[in-house]
Amino acid sequence: MNELRSRAIRLLARREHTRAELLDKLAAHGTPEEIDIVLADLERSGLQSDTRFAESYLRGHATRFGAARLRQTLRTKGVAGDLIEEQVAGLTDEIGRAREIWTRKFTTVPADAREWARQARFLQSRGFASDVIRRLLQEPMEPVE
Repeated sequence: MNELRSRAIRLLARREHTRAELLDKLAAHGTPEEIDIVLADLERSGLQSDTRFAESYLRGHATRFGAARLRQTLRTKGVAGDLIEEQVAGLTDEIGRAREIWTRKFTTVPADAREWARQARFLQSRGFASDVIRRLLQEPMEPVE
C-alpha cells in the first residue's frame, strides 16, 4: 500500500494526472481495492484533482487547439463531462484563438477555393468548429465581434 502511494506521488510530482490515468498506471502494481483506497486518500489530501488537471491542461493547450479538440482530449483522459464543459466554458473567445493560430501558420488570405479548403482543414484539425472557421476565413483581417 505504501509502495502504491509513493508510486502515485512520484507520478504526480512529474505532472498532474487524472484519477483514470493513475488508475491505469497503477493497475499492474496492486489490486483494484488497494488502488481505490490510495487514490481516494490522494484526492482527500488534495494531491490529486481532476479539476486541477483540467485547468492545467487547458492553460497549456488552449493557445494551440479549439474547444472541440480540447474537449475530446480531456474526455479520453478520463475527466467527467460536466467538469469538461465547466472548464471549456471559461476559455476566452474561440474566434480570437483561431485567428491567432491562423496568423502564425498562414501569411495571406486564401486566394482561391483550394487554398481556402487547405486553411479550413488546418483549423478543423486543430479542433475549431465549422462556423468559427467560416467566419474567420471570410473576413480574416477584420475584427470579429
